[in-house]
Amino acid sequence: MFIPLYDHNKLTHVLRPFVNYSIIAANIVVFLVFQGAGADQAVSGSALSFGLIPAVFFDIRDLAPGLQYLPDWMSILTYAFLHGSFMHLLGNMLFLWVFGDNVEDAMGHFRYLVFYLLCAMAGGYAYAILDENSTVPLIGASGAVSGVVAAYLLLHPRVKVWGLVLGRIPLRLTARWMLGAWILFQFVNLLIAEDSETAWIAHIGGLIAGAVLVLFMRRKGVPLLDKDLS
Repeated sequence: MFIPLYDHNKLTHVLRPFVNYSIIAANIVVFLVFQGAGADQAVSGSALSFGLIPAVFFDIRDLAPGLQYLPDWMSILTYAFLHGSFMHLLGNMLFLWVFGDNVEDAMGHFRYLVFYLLCAMAGGYAYAILDENSTVPLIGASGAVSGVVAAYLLLHPRVKVWGLVLGRIPLRLTARWMLGAWILFQFVNLLIAEDSETAWIAHIGGLIAGAVLVLFMRRKGVPLLDKDLS
């Protein structure tokens, strides 16, 4: 729907959002090194071994011995560091690059890391409980990134954001309009999209988790809804 490019939102509590940078770097390294930069065989193999497969996660089915590298429960986290293609990776990392630094600034380094992982888990769990018998693996950082988007919107709805609408039209809008439209788009697609390769329910799970967690995990004194802006 839109591609975020830049926000006019300075950091006030941290000098460098190194946790956000590290998460982005980890996703890129995993994609280039462990997923063969998007090679079909490497992507499909990593999705089976480290993606979130509901039937395996809930111990209804077992992975083939040659595919089992980690305990089944760990897939609720590992899936969020895998991507199916370069564009899949790029889209998620752009959102994280533009919005994650300010959420880390509002929470602090350690709490932001915990927040990100909890949002990833919430998105994955929402996907898994929708169909516990599914053998279709979930991969991608979208659930965690959706949580970051929800937190950013509650923290900074009045901040101006540059983005490409429909992938080509540059616009500068407040976050409440741009991210609000993006969030609405997720819910609409959850209701109407059929046989989609996108796990919209994982986005919704991450969004809800992010919106709730930011209320408790932001620094003491950090306001919501840009109440510190004149």
